[in-house]
Amino acid sequence: MEKAPFYADIDEGPAGGAAYWIETSDGLRLRLGLWNGASEASKGTVLLFPGRTEYIEKYGRAAGDLAARGYATLAIDWRGQGLAERMVDDARTGHVHHFTDYQHDVKAMIAAAEALDLPRPWHLIAHSMGGCIGLRALIEGLPVSSAVFSAPMWGIFLAAPMRAAAWALTWGSSHLGIGHKASPGTNANAYVLVAPFENNKLTTDRDMYEYMQRHARAYPALGLGGPSLRWLHEALTETRILAKHPSPDVPCLTLLGTNERIVDVPRVHQRMARWPGGQLKLVEKAEHEVMMESAEMRARIFDQIAQFFDDHASPQDTAKTA
Repeated sequence: MEKAPFYADIDEGPAGGAAYWIETSDGLRLRLGLWNGASEASKGTVLLFPGRTEYIEKYGRAAGDLAARGYATLAIDWRGQGLAERMVDDARTGHVHHFTDYQHDVKAMIAAAEALDLPRPWHLIAHSMGGCIGLRALIEGLPVSSAVFSAPMWGIFLAAPMRAAAWALTWGSSHLGIGHKASPGTNANAYVLVAPFENNKLTTDRDMYEYMQRHARAYPALGLGGPSLRWLHEALTETRILAKHPSPDVPCLTLLGTNERIVDVPRVHQRMARWPGGQLKLVEKAEHEVMMESAEMRARIFDQIAQFFDDHASPQDTAKTA
């Protein structure tokens, strides 16, 4: 695999982090980030599915938390964000033609993990939009021993009148050929550069918010503004379709802040209520980025995640790693 740019000056992750270019079956170039590779991880590898607007360097600190607990981390820049190839002329607009296209990205990521011979067992951490992508990937047979979801986008928080308007507007935009246009009311700039820390929807920890702001200022090309009309329509459609699927037979832990204001909280509760053996942990007073809260809260969360992975390591895959 060809090496890709990796901004080690901002990630604050384990030493030796690296990035690679990969190509999907439909011809798009994406970027992967790897920390704590095969020679260093003793317990396995975490496949990290970021949320919308995110990029691999944002998870450098999380990779450090996982490395301290024995795990390698492989993260991805989804199509249309980070340094991955864009599909519309406006590089600041998040776009996808079909939400299931993200599964091409997942398959390319798995092929790369195999080529890199990353230590097993493999586990999933999926945040926000990555939780929607991750749920479908699990349904379609993602080869992981267990899954952890962070504020998964199994629905989007919209007031009832706004939801009806969003369906009508986004459906119409596709038929009018303007699905690539930014959704009304969204901003072309990164959220952390336009929203003050006070009452932001991501984290209660000022240091983590400033960490995100430093990234956005240092490397603007990593950032993303609001979604396109097409993306919104596809997201609404995909979450509605997935809600009808039974939960996959994979051990699952879901973390959700009690002050969540981005994803549809009832959808998360409904899904976990019918996930056999699934665990839903509410993180008191946390916002959307439950893995990017205070140091004390992060330590507790990553202890829970690592213990969950330890408890659900496949004996067969553990033997392969040993």
